[in-house]
Amino acid sequence: AQPVTFPMKLLNRLNLTALTLSSLEATSAFVARPHLHSTSVSLHGKKDSSDEVVQQQAFSAGSFIEFEEKKRIHVGKIDAVEHKSSGGARYTVIDSEGKKFNIADKSVRYSMACPNSPGQANKLYEEFISAQDTPMKSLQESLDVSPELLEMAWEEATEELEGEAHADLTPSSFVELVHAHAASAMEKYLTWKLLQSDMAHVFFKEIKSHGRIVAFRAKPRKAVDNAKDMFCRDQDNEENELCFV
Repeated sequence: AQPVTFPMKLLNRLNLTALTLSSLEATSAFVARPHLHSTSVSLHGKKDSSDEVVQQQAFSAGSFIEFEEKKRIHVGKIDAVEHKSSGGARYTVIDSEGKKFNIADKSVRYSMACPNSPGQANKLYEEFISAQDTPMKSLQESLDVSPELLEMAWEEATEELEGEAHADLTPSSFVELVHAHAASAMEKYLTWKLLQSDMAHVFFKEIKSHGRIVAFRAKPRKAVDNAKDMFCRDQDNEENELCFV
């Protein structure tokens, strides 16, 4: 086997600020909410002390989203935003096949802002559509993240934050950690998908905020050892590189 060369950033320096984001900071890192349809900071519709309905914070019209509808995953663009009488947000979405859906905010799994330039917007949307069903192997290749590099990222996160309450990574901070550059919109989305894979679950567990996955928490070493053993016992994973690290 060829020796693996790791990025100097990963071996020599960690940006601890990026690794200790709070849940709300993690959300803003890759669940885009660039413009609000309400000045309220409430995340759920409810009445305030004067019995006025507070509107839910909503994604902007034009945002690109991955969403769930009848247990199927789609990607599309938000065409319109409305608020119910209770204050909850709903979206009219047109998916990649031109079909129209009306969904609740909780159905949105991931969102990215639409670029201002029409050319850039079209290019990003086409890439977003193509990436939706990207196989695991292709995710690893696109992000240049091997199983050994994934394990080393986990080790760095846990060792550098020893004594801290949690060691959390967002897609943005993960890319910064392993490749020493700011993540592009597509890198964030692909990393978000990669860190939900069975292999990534050996090292990280998903952290949710209001039903959406917003970050990935490094597991304790004992839990990782047990999860890795179970992962490699599965016949489907016998040839996975992780089982030879």
